Amino acid sequence: MSEIHIPENPDTEKKETPENEFPATMPLLAVRDVVVFNFMILPLFVGREKSVLAVDAALSAGRYILICTQKDEDTDNPTPDDLYSVGTVAMIMRMLKMPDGRLKVLVQGVSRARIKRFIQTDPFDLVEIEPLEEITALDGGPEQEALLRSVREQTERILQLRGIDASEMLQLLHNVPDPGRLADLVAANLRMKTENAQRILECQDPLERIRLIHQELAREVEVATMQAKIQSMAKEGMDKAQRDYFLREQLKAIRKELGERSDGEEIEELRQALNKAGLPKKVKKEADKQLSRLENMHADSSEATIIRTYLDWILELPWKKASKDRLDIKEAAAILDEDHYDLEKVKERILEYLSVRKLNPAMKGPILCFVGPPGVGKTSLGRSIARSLGRKFVRMSLGGMRDEAEIRGHRRTYIGAMPGRILQAMKDAGTINPVIMLDEIDKLGTDFRGDPASALLEVLDPEQNNAFTDHYLGVPYDLSKVMFICTANILDTIPSALLDRMEVIRIPGYTEQEKIAIARRYLLSRQITENGLKEGDLIISDQVLTRIIRDYTRESGLRNLEREIGAVCRKYARKVAEGKTPPFRVTLANLRKLLGQPRYLEEERETRLPVGVALGLAWTPYGGEVLHIECTLLPGKGKLILTGKLGDVMKESAQAAVSVARAHSKDLGLAEDFFETHDIHIHVPAGATPKDGPSAGVTLVTALFSALTGQPVAADTAMTGEITLRGRVLPVGGIKEKILAAMSHGVRRVFLPARNAHDLEEVPKELRRRVEVVLVQSIDEIWPRVVTSEAPETTLVSPSTERTPARAHP
Repeated sequence: MSEIHIPENPDTEKKETPENEFPATMPLLAVRDVVVFNFMILPLFVGREKSVLAVDAALSAGRYILICTQKDEDTDNPTPDDLYSVGTVAMIMRMLKMPDGRLKVLVQGVSRARIKRFIQTDPFDLVEIEPLEEITALDGGPEQEALLRSVREQTERILQLRGIDASEMLQLLHNVPDPGRLADLVAANLRMKTENAQRILECQDPLERIRLIHQELAREVEVATMQAKIQSMAKEGMDKAQRDYFLREQLKAIRKELGERSDGEEIEELRQALNKAGLPKKVKKEADKQLSRLENMHADSSEATIIRTYLDWILELPWKKASKDRLDIKEAAAILDEDHYDLEKVKERILEYLSVRKLNPAMKGPILCFVGPPGVGKTSLGRSIARSLGRKFVRMSLGGMRDEAEIRGHRRTYIGAMPGRILQAMKDAGTINPVIMLDEIDKLGTDFRGDPASALLEVLDPEQNNAFTDHYLGVPYDLSKVMFICTANILDTIPSALLDRMEVIRIPGYTEQEKIAIARRYLLSRQITENGLKEGDLIISDQVLTRIIRDYTRESGLRNLEREIGAVCRKYARKVAEGKTPPFRVTLANLRKLLGQPRYLEEERETRLPVGVALGLAWTPYGGEVLHIECTLLPGKGKLILTGKLGDVMKESAQAAVSVARAHSKDLGLAEDFFETHDIHIHVPAGATPKDGPSAGVTLVTALFSALTGQPVAADTAMTGEITLRGRVLPVGGIKEKILAAMSHGVRRVFLPARNAHDLEEVPKELRRRVEVVLVQSIDEIWPRVVTSEAPETTLVSPSTERTPARAHP
């Protein structure tokens, strides 16, 4: 609806200017885009010279002027043919001259009129008119009332949609009962096309006029409803944009108050940092590309956060920064000796690496793998190597790792993506040449998320790791200067391709003497300090340490020994806290009170073995062990019964041992049908522990010979070796660990395969002096030497009447 002035009482205005009072001829004013209706008051701006003259003529002759609308609003000088023939007689109520020469006139519509003829067209249009009579509407019945109500309601709806105060207008509409007057009043305030407005102006039938107005109002309601909806949507979007803008401005103010950088400053700082980072060409190209993307993004978008994090990772990774190697060989040797006792083979390898590094600075870092039982110092040795080299040390545990992404990282498309553990270790180190320890590499797993052991193939290959590609980083990273050290308890679970890339260095268990020396030099002082005591507060002799080692710990490493020493220190720390004065002396007499009953008693070591029992030596990832292999004969049909949770290889060794015994049946004095009338039961305690391997072959044969002959085996003798069907003894592994286990069990004599003679070089001389080592090539060399002349303690099977005592050499 247009904003115009409506007279409060149209009837009054009409009475003041009756139709017969205006002249039959009057000036004509052509307007472009507006149709003037009766009672309509509106301002007009008159600028054309002909129109100005027409207004002046009207003002000088009664103030009446005929207002007609142009058919084409673009016509500047309309002719009679360019004007509609029906217009509105208007009274000029006020006139004002503008500074630019135009006139502003306020007019009010008085009556419809039709142009009869043009009297003149120059200098202004003067026309003779014919007034159109206003027809009074008869009572149209329900249709007329319905049209009047609908027009009023639609007008009210339009005004509400456009946010116009409709109170005065609605009151005026309700005070006009005549449909023709109501149609004119609404048309004067309705936005219509010129053609439609002119059609309503020319319509004399009041009922038809109100119908036309009703149609226009229905169309206008639809337009106004859609316009209101669009405005509402635009307002919501505008409100959100204004709110976001307001919050961002507040955030900028807060950052400025806190002294933080703006987004533009941050981008510039990132660009400068990337230029100074010394990135390789390919990495620099990718970083610049991501920085350009970040610069064109909204700072608060999620993608911008991902790119910013990516650039932060590139900046935090070391690309050129390297620590200077300590190439003083004597100083490095002194540091290794200070941190670790013995381990000469490992120390020698590290000093060789330093020597080559000194002569050839461009050499690639070695890939070492320390293999040994738990607690022998593999991890601490890696830390000591880093200290001797003067490099940063980072430890990375691989135990239980099953996801390949842990090594290679996640792609940046995933939420929460981050680089793999290798690049995280490089970031933590801060240098391009650290010592990275891959702990427990033998305990890597695999599942549907990939195989991390296969991902390590590139990491641990000196020919490939100079261009290692992490999925998150997406660009090559040089790992060739890193010294990788792996640790493992066993090699069986490491894939052969991965094992081939590593230089394996075995770290065997410690002897009793070595444990005492290490406890004296490292463990005791460390536990005294950790438990709040001071040096000299606690005195422990070597004899007491020996008793702790023998009675409370049986291991290849030192962890349990350190725990027991810590337990002793805690007992005396409590006494100091209670007010007692050190020093304190630990003796053999009060050791049991401090640590409780011994876990491994000397009395457990049998002085005489029953018939059918022999001591074998086995090797496990946790060190050497002594196995009691038991054999008994039962009446039966020649079945072989194996118990003790034996693996396939050990079961085959038992079958081979039975075949060797049957081959020697005549030498053992057995009847020809002995094996058809007896079952053989072989058992290896502890039954719940899995056991496998061929090294118990000679022990199985010896225990079987003892059961068949009724002669016991010496209790201070143990043996190891693989047996063949011909009775040959083949070499086995873990010789040092097995000898250590034999010595801790009180064994005085050990039978080893002759082809294991070179392994005795790893056994300390003082240990070899305490244990007699006998090298044999066949089972015939073992049986005569292990038979004891003492009477058997028990008889596992009643001697058969056909069986005779064993003769000397079978």
